[in-house]
Parts: sequence; structure tokens; C-alpha cells
Amino acid sequence: MVRKSHFDPQRVREEIAIAAARMIAEDGLDYSTAKRKAARQVVGETRIAGDWLPDNDQIEEEIREYQSLFQSDSQPAMLRRLREIAVEWMERLAAFNPYLTGAVLNGTAGEHSDVHLQVFCDNPKEVAIYLLNANIQYDVSETRHFAGRGMIETLSFLWRPSRGEDPVGMHIALYDTDDLRGAVRADARGRLSRANVQAVRALLDESESGETPTTN
Repeated sequence: MVRKSHFDPQRVREEIAIAAARMIAEDGLDYSTAKRKAARQVVGETRIAGDWLPDNDQIEEEIREYQSLFQSDSQPAMLRRLREIAVEWMERLAAFNPYLTGAVLNGTAGEHSDVHLQVFCDNPKEVAIYLLNANIQYDVSETRHFAGRGMIETLSFLWRPSRGEDPVGMHIALYDTDDLRGAVRADARGRLSRANVQAVRALLDESESGETPTTN
């Protein structure tokens, strides 16, 4: 464990957040892995107390700062492409009530990012049938339920929008219709954790017009 007398907790959190943000933006690491590697890089230990680690919101802000400083010539175009792909698939999956979530929604997606969708329907297995009928080969894994209710089956595959383009990872988490009941709550900053196709189209319109995109 870190000897607290040797470190300033706030400074440690800041340095870990900055290092983790660079790993996520440059190497495509997930938040958990980047946080662990950054912690070892900053304090030279494999384990530190949880209250010495930055939360995901702090890391996200550092990602935005990093992208603004070092990826401003490429990240906006990549984000737009991923959102366009998300809209395409949300239109394809319209019968299953799709929502976008993750970095493509919050605006921090880059060249290593995948598209994460959630679908809500009475029979989630119909999504798998739809993909099979479209000759799309997928892998099956599990994703933690957004409300902490166990694990959710998730279908993943690579999608190449057109020849010559790099493939994009697609992940479709299968939820029951009941999981969507009630309003989608915004976080402390007014941002939504998921958005329907109309909201994602609005983000594309805002970015095209030069306005600053929001998710609330």
C-alpha cells in the first residue's frame, strides 16, 4: 500500500488520471485497465487504496483535454464516423428499441473505440436471429447490467461499412423491455448514460453546424 505520508492524495489522483487518459486515447485501453497501469506507473506499486484512485469522470475529463491538445486534427472526424455507424445500426435495429452508450455517445471516442448499443425488447433472442439472417457472425459474451442487476448477454462483431474502410467493433447488449421503464436519469453534470437514435442524429447535426455537441 502507498504510504500516505509520502504522497499528496489529490496530486496522485491527478497524475493517475492524466496517465490513464493518455493510455485510453492512444492505446484504446478500457478505464479499469488504464487506471491500474497508470497507478503502477505513478506510484510504482501494484496496489493502492481506492480513495487514492481517480473516478471515471475525472479520467474522462483528462481524455477530453488530451484529445483537445494532441488529437484535435483527427478525433472529431473519427467520432463523427462512429456516430454515423451507430445511427446506421440503430436504424437497422429499430424494432428492438436501441440506445447508444459509452464513448461514442459522450464524445471521447477515438480510433480504438467500439460502438456500444443497448437494445430493449420482449424477446432479446430475436436480435441474434436478426444478425444470423443478415449473415453476420457474432461472438457472445456478458456485460454488467447498467443497474447492477447481474450480467447481460452481449453480441459482438466487426462491421466494415464499406470496402477499404477499417472495421469497427460493435457490441449489442440484450435487455428486456422492462429494463427501460422509467426516465433515463442524467448524471450530476446533466449528461445521459444512453441516447436513442433521434438524440444521436441531433449530435451529428450539432457537430456539422459547428456547435458544441451535448448529450443532455
